[in-house]
Amino acid sequence: MGEAVRHRGDGAGHTRGTAGDKGTTRRYVATLLAVGLIACGCRAAIAAGPSIGQFEMKQVETEAGDVEFQSQNAYSWGQPRRRFRETAPDDYVYDDNTVAQARNALELEVSWTNWLRMRVGIEFEKERIEDPASPAQADSFGSLKLDEYAAEVVVVLVPIKGDGFGVAWLTEFEKPVENAEPMTLVIGPLIEAKQGSWRLLLNLFVTRFMGGEPEEPGEPLDDKWDFNYAAQVKYDFSNGLELALEAYGTVDRIGNTGTRNEEALIFGDHDQHRIGPILYYTTKLGHGSAGQMEGAGAEGGDGDGDNVPTATFGVGPLIGLNNNTPDLTLKLSLEVDF
Repeated sequence: MGEAVRHRGDGAGHTRGTAGDKGTTRRYVATLLAVGLIACGCRAAIAAGPSIGQFEMKQVETEAGDVEFQSQNAYSWGQPRRRFRETAPDDYVYDDNTVAQARNALELEVSWTNWLRMRVGIEFEKERIEDPASPAQADSFGSLKLDEYAAEVVVVLVPIKGDGFGVAWLTEFEKPVENAEPMTLVIGPLIEAKQGSWRLLLNLFVTRFMGGEPEEPGEPLDDKWDFNYAAQVKYDFSNGLELALEAYGTVDRIGNTGTRNEEALIFGDHDQHRIGPILYYTTKLGHGSAGQMEGAGAEGGDGDGDNVPTATFGVGPLIGLNNNTPDLTLKLSLEVDF
């Protein structure tokens, strides 16, 4: 049995494996474990790739009565090539890295009080084909389709008043459209600090995979935990213009949580990391000009208190930092605050 591992150049005339920098030793150990499981007749768990959230910063600040519509979008290029192994004649196993060419989310958020807000949303994805008919389709993508529903609650624990520090707690539940796919529970703190025109924001989450259906009766489900982070340093130039440096990442599987399937045992886990500059522009949708938007803030800022709806546009490139991550992801966002 041979392993067909695809490579791509690193821009300097060299080739590199595209399953991430996991190390030769780890790959050999994973392969031996997979062979051992097959030999002893043990069953592997259903596939569960890394949890990749929306490329959005969630802030602490909440103002009672706010209603916000959001459109969060991402488009990727330079996708990591899929690895596969022939385990029997014309029988292939493919890595289960999470790869999508396009992601579009529509959400509605309501702030009920100054310490509680809720959100519901849907997400469309153009994902890599999960079960290719042959290696020739390993890197093919399906059509853009509705992928999941989500509901989120944020509770403010330490509010921000002017310059200072604040903390909130997020709980989000995500339900895939396909019942065979696992549901996910996302929990963790939102940490925010403001000083003058500067803002620092950290989102630190753990994601639990739950349920789904096994590929065959009796197979265990991979109820693993992932770690997700999002970080932002942003400067407000006033007049509605803000510039941020943002980073997003996922550690695929915390420790030995869950039950590794055959793909994970052979190819390892798939951490992903991105970083890049994002430009935000906020403008009023009613009377007034962008010059009056000082303090409005991107991504649902303070506003100037006159209850005029505002729209915030965000755009920027996110550069992949390892072989598991697309080379370039374009972030596009629109947030309308009523």
